[in-house]
Amino acid sequence: MSNVKNFGAIGDGKTDDTEAILHAIAESDQHLIFPQGTYVISKSIEIDLKDQGPLAISGDGGTARIVMKGAGPALKITGTHGGTGDPGTHSESVWETERFPTISNLEIAGEHPQADGIYLTGTVQATISSVLIRKVRHGIHLHKRNRNVLIDQCHLYFNTGVGIFMDRVNLHQIIISSNHVSYNRLGGIRIEGSEIRNLQITGNDIEYNNHAAHGTDPEPTAELFIDTTAEKASVAEITVASNTIQATPSPGGANIRIHDCNPEAISPGLWTITGNIIGNQVNNVHLVGCHGVVLSGNCIYSCENRNLLVEDSSMINVTGNNFRRHSARLGTGVRFENSTDCIVSGCQVLDKAEEGQASGASLLELENCQRMTISGSQFIDGVPVGIDVNDSSYVSINGCTISDRRADLKSTHAIRFRGKGTGNRLDANTITKTVESAVVIAETTEVKQ
Repeated sequence: MSNVKNFGAIGDGKTDDTEAILHAIAESDQHLIFPQGTYVISKSIEIDLKDQGPLAISGDGGTARIVMKGAGPALKITGTHGGTGDPGTHSESVWETERFPTISNLEIAGEHPQADGIYLTGTVQATISSVLIRKVRHGIHLHKRNRNVLIDQCHLYFNTGVGIFMDRVNLHQIIISSNHVSYNRLGGIRIEGSEIRNLQITGNDIEYNNHAAHGTDPEPTAELFIDTTAEKASVAEITVASNTIQATPSPGGANIRIHDCNPEAISPGLWTITGNIIGNQVNNVHLVGCHGVVLSGNCIYSCENRNLLVEDSSMINVTGNNFRRHSARLGTGVRFENSTDCIVSGCQVLDKAEEGQASGASLLELENCQRMTISGSQFIDGVPVGIDVNDSSYVSINGCTISDRRADLKSTHAIRFRGKGTGNRLDANTITKTVESAVVIAETTEVKQ
């Protein structure tokens, strides 16, 4: 192990230790230790794994801090791996000198508006564990090709950019677990222009990632923001499970946003979003142009617009979720627009406010949709309508309970069909009294009962 102080680093929070740390890396035995102290650097500590690896960087029990006073990443790790996760694509030189770079038990803080935390490119089996990164731009920045990345037990806190930024990266096999990702102005975990497979986001606390704590103008963002609108971008084989994902409402904001509007791209698919607490944004979950997403077993609460907004999507399975609001000033509800072949089953949608929502939205809305199945779900205290269907065909609503529990009824209708449609069906639903007709069907809509 090589102690950076043995190469001239002072760690007093005042002396520029950049050159001493670079000297330590050049002469080290591949395990660089930062003892207790504050190490000021003025430019990136660049590590070329083919010349300086394999490499481990660690602090002494988390008591060491690196303060970046220049632009760019505090730690820049560059490898040459051009293969996949398949062992047959790993060259012997990559395996001997570049595999498994690790960074652990350090704090990185920024004192420059363009300072970043950790930057990885061309790496294989990179592992970042027990690291605190704050007051930089992007906390962890993954770019170009990386394989088999682990990020766990880290704090990405109060940064002006993104907590974990996957930026035009070709990345397979990544696990992000047991992290605290919060108060990052441009999002918690953000993916743009990338090709990603096999991503697991599990057991994290991801919250308040917007402009509010920074005192800046709002920008549309999300705790988890996936944008595949760039040419050849695609994100698939993704698990988002057992996280707390919440925020304060911000203009254009969402807790989870998956966005693909490029018809030539491969739509996001093979997604499961399961067992999370998601809430308190404009839209809690917002899916655009998606195909093949399972949303199951989540508690989704309090929105300014919708708990779940699905646009221009297909094969969306929404099962066993609880949708509600915890504040009278916020709302609840699910809306599908221009979507096909979707299922809502075993869900509860509850509006607790006596007078209904300020937005006037019904609990479930289907707008210009085809082949939709709504089954075994409860829609309670909806104003004006429990299930509201417009210009949609082949909608099956069966085995649902649509109820207004209030002594002074507020629900105008339990189920309403408007506009044009054919092949719709109602079967075995339980409906209580409403202010007007419980079920209303436009003359231009075909519904079998």
